[in-house]
Amino acid sequence: MPGLKVVWKSKTSWRAKLHKPMLPKLVPVPQGMAKRLGSGMMLIPTALEVDAMIRKIPRGQVSTVSQIRRRLARWHNADVTCPMVTGIFLRIVAEAAEEDRTAGKPDIAPYWRVLREDGGLYAKFPGGMDAQARRLMEEAHAVVNGKVAGYAHSGNLAVKRSA
Repeated sequence: MPGLKVVWKSKTSWRAKLHKPMLPKLVPVPQGMAKRLGSGMMLIPTALEVDAMIRKIPRGQVSTVSQIRRRLARWHNADVTCPMVTGIFLRIVAEAAEEDRTAGKPDIAPYWRVLREDGGLYAKFPGGMDAQARRLMEEAHAVVNGKVAGYAHSGNLAVKRSA
């Protein structure tokens, strides 16, 4: 039927997915990814490692996914971190944080501080781009046309430029 939207609900909570027992792995960069990522060893991180990196982003600052991937790779002495797995775990961290917020937990991972490479917001975060923009604006970031305005890369974090 046109206009009918199907809502899929997993039986596993996002919190359970975040805490799924697993260990990080180091694997050779697959040939199909070598052209884009280079050669060497690739980290397959855990969801909790992605969560830990996001929790290190201070209030008033933002970071891109590639910056998080570089920090994870350095942490494990790897050449690169798998972009696909990191993206999946970023979504799990965001959804688990919102489950925690709904449950009244005050200490949640500040996933809204993670941006796309061009400073853009994530439509797949809980509440979409509007919710991410609102949270960033609460932390004094200017958001214009779905992007954080006036941010510059500085070391491991992208920081807000002063006006």
